[in-house]
Amino acid sequence: MKVVSYGGGVQSTALLVLAARREIDFETFLFANVGDDSEHPATLAYVREVAMPYAAQAGLDVQELRRRRRDGTSETLMQRLHRPATRSIPIPVRMANGAPGRRNCTADFKIKVIGRWLREHGATAEHPAAVGIGISLDEIHRANRRRREPHEIIEYPLLDLGLRRTDCERLITEAGLPVPPKSSCFFCPFRTVDAWRQQRRHEPELFALSVELEETINERRAALGRDAVYLTRYGRPLAQAIPEEGLASCDADDGDGSCDSGWCMT
Repeated sequence: MKVVSYGGGVQSTALLVLAARREIDFETFLFANVGDDSEHPATLAYVREVAMPYAAQAGLDVQELRRRRRDGTSETLMQRLHRPATRSIPIPVRMANGAPGRRNCTADFKIKVIGRWLREHGATAEHPAAVGIGISLDEIHRANRRRREPHEIIEYPLLDLGLRRTDCERLITEAGLPVPPKSSCFFCPFRTVDAWRQQRRHEPELFALSVELEETINERRAALGRDAVYLTRYGRPLAQAIPEEGLASCDADDGDGSCDSGWCMT
C-alpha cells in the first residue's frame, strides 16, 4: 500500500502532479481535514475545487479524512480547543517568553487519522504502508523528524528527486494549476507575524475568531490558576500584538513559520 499524506500545500500538490505524470508510484492521497472550522478556507477550497478534480481526471484518488471519536462521531480541532473539560492545549501556544508550548494537533488530527485509515485498509507492522511526505530539498533538515506509526514506512519523493520548493511551484504551474496558498490552521501559533498582519487586514472574520479562541483558552487557564498564553511570540493578546494601525505599511516578517514550511504535512 502506498499513499501520500496530502496537506493541500505546495510540496504535496507537487507530489500530486508527479503522480499524475506517473513519475512517482502513488495513486492515493489522504487529506486529513482537521475541521472546516479550523483549516484555512483557502486550503479547503483548493483541495476540493482544484486538487480533487485534477486527481480524478488523472486517475488518482484524493480522500478527505476526519478524526473520529470512539463512538463514531467526528471531532474538529476547534471543537477540541473549546471543549470545557479540556485541561491541555493541543496547539503550540506561546508562553509569556515567546517559546512555543507542546503540541498534539499534528499527531492527533493528522498522523493518527491517516494511520487509522491505513490500519482499516490492511496495513500492519509486518506489512507496513509506504507514506509519501512532501518535504523538499530546502527542508531536508526536517526529514525523519515526523512521528511514524508502527505500520508505516515514511518516504520522501521530493528529496529522492532533488526538488526544491521553487521546483514544486514550477511543476504545479506547468500542470496548469494555480499554486496553492500556504496551508495551516488559520489560528496556528506557528503562523508568521506577517501572516497574522495579512489576516487582520484581509480576513478580519478569521482574525476575530482567532482572538476569540485565544481569549477562551486564557479564560480556562485563569480558572485553573495558570498563566496566560498567546497565539504570537509577543507575550500579549493577539489584538494588541497585531494592532490595526500601521497594517498598510507593515514589513514582511518570516518569523519561524514552522507550519507554513510544512510541519503539518503541507
